[in-house]
Amino acid sequence: MRYLSTRGHPERRRFCEILLEGLAPDGGLYMPERYPQVDAATLSRWRTLSYAELAFEILSLYIDDIPPADLRALCARTYTAEVFGSEEIVPLRELEDGVYLEALSNGPTLAFKDMAMQLLGNLFEYELARRGEQLNILGATSGDTGSAAEYAMRGKKGVRVFMTSPDGRMSPFQQAQMFSLQDANIHNLAIAGVFDDCQDIVKAVSGDLAFKRKYKIGTVNSINWARLLAQVVYYFAGYFQATAGNDRKASFAVPSGNFGNVCAGHVARQMGLPIHTLVVATNENDVLDEFFRTGVYRVRGAADTHETSSPSMDISKASNFERFVFDLLGRDAERTRALFEDDLGRNGRFDLGADPAFAQAAGRFGFASSRSTHADRIATIRDTDKRFATLIDTHTADGLKAAREHLTPGVPMVVLETALPIKFAASIVEALGHEPDRPARFVGIESLPKRVIRLPSDAEAVKRYISEHCD
Repeated sequence: MRYLSTRGHPERRRFCEILLEGLAPDGGLYMPERYPQVDAATLSRWRTLSYAELAFEILSLYIDDIPPADLRALCARTYTAEVFGSEEIVPLRELEDGVYLEALSNGPTLAFKDMAMQLLGNLFEYELARRGEQLNILGATSGDTGSAAEYAMRGKKGVRVFMTSPDGRMSPFQQAQMFSLQDANIHNLAIAGVFDDCQDIVKAVSGDLAFKRKYKIGTVNSINWARLLAQVVYYFAGYFQATAGNDRKASFAVPSGNFGNVCAGHVARQMGLPIHTLVVATNENDVLDEFFRTGVYRVRGAADTHETSSPSMDISKASNFERFVFDLLGRDAERTRALFEDDLGRNGRFDLGADPAFAQAAGRFGFASSRSTHADRIATIRDTDKRFATLIDTHTADGLKAAREHLTPGVPMVVLETALPIKFAASIVEALGHEPDRPARFVGIESLPKRVIRLPSDAEAVKRYISEHCD
């Protein structure tokens, strides 16, 4: 399997090369040259596998430069009941008739990002050891990616983490999870701005090829194909639990900010997983909902990015969206480059509403979308607690509201749970009048000493910090 850039760079790379690289040299995102196809017989065989075995089967379709025995061992070491709380790893429960919750938040940091990040940490350590090299990971987080990455990478040999986050924009619990870590290889950089400013810094630093090569900069954000690939696995696992046979389809509702989580569902569907609809659930930062309704992709500036009660989705520049548009346009790399480099660069928007390809977003690719407000989230949390004795977080509430708006008779709807409620306690208190349960290991985390550096929204300042701590 070889990988290409969405913007047309001529070089083709292997998996372990792009694992450590992040963005392509031309600023594009890596994609497989083709999507491996999974037939009914394979789906039937996979139904009987454990999660770790399923992960190996799917990953091995895309990874041919790690010996199979080593890849199998990496999957087995990553997906254990000790780390994720159950043998199922991502247990499914029926909430109401035809509507299911897939639990993705039982990992070390209580968020779905652990599903991929735990594997990524083991992949990084494995490949760096093979090469005898080191890697400096530069990331951006709106809340959950940072803690998931830091918990996965803390103490890993050959790895440093430099994680940017928007100063003051995460929940107190999210901040405490990251800033309380005292490991020498973890560096928290609070940036004066919003998440999109952090993401722009990561892209700017990755775009400085000389700096990137000198300091061996990699990324754990979902622009890294390896992370997105790991997320594909839980779509298959959720489908198998929601259906009795491969003649049934299932839909998925996915809280979405940076488009990575739902893009993994797109990949699964392209591989042949019988997905009926992929519902993109947004909050007040509804850039993705606007696109799927109108064909207009319009990024917002910091002043127009709302601070909401589902803060991990407070994103108005969805990096992974480029991967989907690349497929939507028939993998026309030149046109993709023009849209994301030229049109967005000059105008902050592009419009595919009149393009015949836009109709394929729903028709051929199965996408739908929805938007939630704070009032919607609070109402959904209350209703779910009252009727089903189930406590959900604010982002999952966005997903559940969206799911109910796009139900199809006879088609199971799987809502991807994204975090445990304790991460957003203030909203739970507002909705229900009491604090959510807190795992014992996180009691008092907000009062622990913090280790964080505050920096301006400036790529050069971040580069200076990295160089000072790597030389």
